[in-house]
Amino acid sequence: MTSRKSSAAYRIAFAYTAILALGVALLGLVIFETMHLDFTRQLDATVTDEARTLVSEYHNDGGTELADAIAQREASRSPTRLLYAVFAPDGRRLLGSLDTARPALGLRDIGFIDPREGADAARGLAIDLSPRERLVVAADRESIERADQTVITVFAAGFLAVCLSGLASALLLGAYLRRRLQAISGGAEAIIAGDVRRRMPVSLRQDEFDELAQTLNRMLDRIEGLLDNLRQVSSDVAHDLRTPLARLRNGLEEGLAGAGASAGPVIEDGIRRVDELLSLFGAILRIAEVESGETRKFFAMFDISAMITELADSYAPSVAEGGRTLRWSVEPALIMDGDRDLIAQAAINLIENAQRHTPTGSRIRLTLVSSGAWIYLQIVDNGPGVAKTDRARIVERFTRLDRSRTTEGHGLGLNLVRAVARLHGGQLVLRDADPGLSATMEFPVRSTRHPKIEVEQ
Repeated sequence: MTSRKSSAAYRIAFAYTAILALGVALLGLVIFETMHLDFTRQLDATVTDEARTLVSEYHNDGGTELADAIAQREASRSPTRLLYAVFAPDGRRLLGSLDTARPALGLRDIGFIDPREGADAARGLAIDLSPRERLVVAADRESIERADQTVITVFAAGFLAVCLSGLASALLLGAYLRRRLQAISGGAEAIIAGDVRRRMPVSLRQDEFDELAQTLNRMLDRIEGLLDNLRQVSSDVAHDLRTPLARLRNGLEEGLAGAGASAGPVIEDGIRRVDELLSLFGAILRIAEVESGETRKFFAMFDISAMITELADSYAPSVAEGGRTLRWSVEPALIMDGDRDLIAQAAINLIENAQRHTPTGSRIRLTLVSSGAWIYLQIVDNGPGVAKTDRARIVERFTRLDRSRTTEGHGLGLNLVRAVARLHGGQLVLRDADPGLSATMEFPVRSTRHPKIEVEQ
């Protein structure tokens, strides 16, 4: 099963959450900067208005009134009280308690010494009252810092809530998308396994997934119809030809009984060729039956170890008569769910294929082992093998590497083996045995097994 890390559904959901979080972060940054600038402008406006008021009092009432006004304001216990100072050209503080260096003219951030907190920052405006007096009105930036801290705290909490809710939504969305996609994937896997009448699930919501499922179902209906037509044509041709060929064979046998010595061999050759055609049509019908999945109704639990051992015992003498040796190694008591006769036929096809395409004196080895949830049935020979470029081609119907067509067979043996493997949810794997060819049928166990005991023959 696909992990969350490699799941496209979760990647899409998490990407959406990341974009949402980035958008919220950018929005928060814009809001923070806007509020910070607005608070700063408000503080600047307060300082500017106060400075203009004191300048007006200075020009109207003189320096004594300015000193009284500054002293009165500094004595106030208002939490929003401002800071004041009047500096001489040499930097001496003439009036006020603002402990800072004589600043340049204009509105800017300045540093000062707070009696309670030490070094601190303020927003100050410096204006010349006269050539020898410079007024500084400042406001502690603590109010802005508190506002900034409040905004940051609120935003951080909100951002965390958005991230957590987004993460939860991403997990839910990813699980939903994954569940819908797995439903379609499960239907496809069932079809691949041989259940060609399986269709994609469609819910009552009629959303995009349901539209896709309905489109796929229409496509599958069309494909199934075409395959049924093709299968029916192949079956009809095979059935229609088997009957006249059987009659022809019977007639040849009757003719052989009353034929002379010269006609006997000719009729016997005709009977042999008719038998080959009947065998060919039988193989075509068998492959069509396997590929249709109709034989799944014959599936049952059986001991494949006992079946393979029995098969190897019965075939070893005939292999030896052909000048080759058959050895086998079978892991006992392996139980699997499948069609016993079909798997036996596939194993026979692999053995006969190894016999047919290896020279006299070759060794053929049959192995049955299990690993995890899989059973491996392997036939290995030390013959000439098959080129890598031809391995994918030889499992197709009527494919024969012998271009002269002098060897026996019709090129259907490996095609049937592949069809049987696919019917059981497995596969046929061809590899180079260096020398020779290794043909492995891989089957899912779908069952438990007894303790392993290795038997060597």
